[in-house]
Amino acid sequence: MKQILLIIFLGASVSATAQILSLSFDDALRQMQQGNRSLKIADKGIETARTERDKLNALWYPSLQGAGTFVHLSEKIEVKQPLSQFTDPAKDFVHNLVPDDQFISSILDQIGSHTLAFPLAPRNLSTVGLTAEWIVFSGGKRIRAGKIGNAMIDIARENREQTDATQRVLLAESYFGLRLAQEVVRVRQDTYNSLKRHYENALKLEAAGMIDKAGRLFAQVNMDEAQRSLEASQKETAVLQNALRTLLNITDTCSIQPVSPLFINAVLPAKEEFLQTMQTENYTVNQLQLQSHIAKQQLRIEQSGYLPDIAVFGKQTLYAHGIQSNLVPRTMIGVGFTWNLFDGLAREKRIRQSKIAQQTLSIGQEKAKDDLSVGIDKLYTQMQKAQDNVRALNTTIELSEELVRIRKKSFTEGMATSTEVIDSETMLATVRVARLAAYYEYDVALMNLLALCGTPEEFGKLSNLRVEN
Repeated sequence: MKQILLIIFLGASVSATAQILSLSFDDALRQMQQGNRSLKIADKGIETARTERDKLNALWYPSLQGAGTFVHLSEKIEVKQPLSQFTDPAKDFVHNLVPDDQFISSILDQIGSHTLAFPLAPRNLSTVGLTAEWIVFSGGKRIRAGKIGNAMIDIARENREQTDATQRVLLAESYFGLRLAQEVVRVRQDTYNSLKRHYENALKLEAAGMIDKAGRLFAQVNMDEAQRSLEASQKETAVLQNALRTLLNITDTCSIQPVSPLFINAVLPAKEEFLQTMQTENYTVNQLQLQSHIAKQQLRIEQSGYLPDIAVFGKQTLYAHGIQSNLVPRTMIGVGFTWNLFDGLAREKRIRQSKIAQQTLSIGQEKAKDDLSVGIDKLYTQMQKAQDNVRALNTTIELSEELVRIRKKSFTEGMATSTEVIDSETMLATVRVARLAAYYEYDVALMNLLALCGTPEEFGKLSNLRVEN
């Protein structure tokens, strides 16, 4: 039947008859990065950091507030002035002119006993106005806050890169794990087919009287055992298929076929190169360095608390009822400052706390580098062991293949027992699977090593220098 190939956005081909999706590792990586939820969450973290930076930068702009009030007073606002201060000088003047005058003096006394009241505002008052304030000097707080905002964005980006590296490691484990499982299925299938042919030969030799029933049953038991191992490997492959589909966010039930082979590098870069790269590219080290920078800026902010804040302010009354403009002007502009002279030593405690945080982060950065060096050494050694195992197993496989060939030929001629043939077949399958496992361990260890160094994108470059399985 002619197959219809559909070219999808990854450039992979899907067989309409077999429903097989062939993916290289690069194709799988692009697919994962497009739909991975962990990466989407990390992207939202960058957006959140940008919003926080913009909020801190808002301190550079003036603030404008509108306010309105309605007030009911228990009494009117008025000025009271007793008239005696005016009548007493008049009485003295009259007495100087007419010493015995009583009439005018009595009239002035009556007038002086009263108080003159001048109303200024009624009992009900209402105002609506705008107030603006612009801080022109804050002791450097706004500059430091802006630097903190930029550092927060850098931390979010490092976190995003770290998340991407983690997902690349998971992809390598799933992708090459599926490739390993499929290769193991092929080995198990070859072993089963070989043991099945051996069983058929045993039936013929039993019929010819060259072997006994026990020899034929021994071949049958091992054939059945090989079949069970094959079925177990196929089930394991199905589980890894589902895991890879979930990681790639593929909802179709098609079978994924990894086309990038398991590989191993003949020569590894020097371990010192990985250690040097880790010093500057590792995500945890960079995040701790950025956090130390934030702590330094926070210390500068706390130290700027010794300086005053200077601001320009203005107020414009848009509507006023009951308050005359000659008493309270409608427009006011001025400059003011606030200076915290003493706050119970809280400022000094915050400065001390910021210094301790900065010192702690510096120590944490050095500790992280030491821990990462140990991890790199462990992974590098694991990769070297995988290389050594592959070199040793290649020779063993050559020997096992030759031994299987000789014993099969000897068995058909009656010169070898069924046990010897089955042992050689089992040994060949075991070393083939062991070599595949060594390739897989190398690939996963390489991805983990590059992720620790902060350069997981170098995996594709090293895979091009591979020695394929």
